Amino acid sequence: MSAVPASRLPMSLSLAILAAAALGACQQRAAGPGVAAAAPPPVAPVVLPAGSGCGPEIARTQAIVASDVASGNLNQPVGDRFNADLAQAGAACAAGKSGEALHLLAAAKSRYGYR
Repeated sequence: MSAVPASRLPMSLSLAILAAAALGACQQRAAGPGVAAAAPPPVAPVVLPAGSGCGPEIARTQAIVASDVASGNLNQPVGDRFNADLAQAGAACAAGKSGEALHLLAAAKSRYGYR
């Protein structure tokens, strides 16, 4: 075993202390009693409208989008744009243009990655 020169001893000691401090910073500390991890707020179950035709189809998609925005799975600006597209489909449905409404619904769902 070789001896460390006296001139290197303070630097070696400094490096050892620095390494120990760096390793200590990487260690996770256990949470003490009474400290709980923050859980996301519970999201109410989505109640989907029943029925067939363009109206209920659009309403079901609107309910899913609202739930996704509320849970944070979809951000609000994207949800707003999606809802604007769904409003156009809803207007076509209300005007008796079921085929056009379903086409607009399918296009909106595809645009935002929904099925």
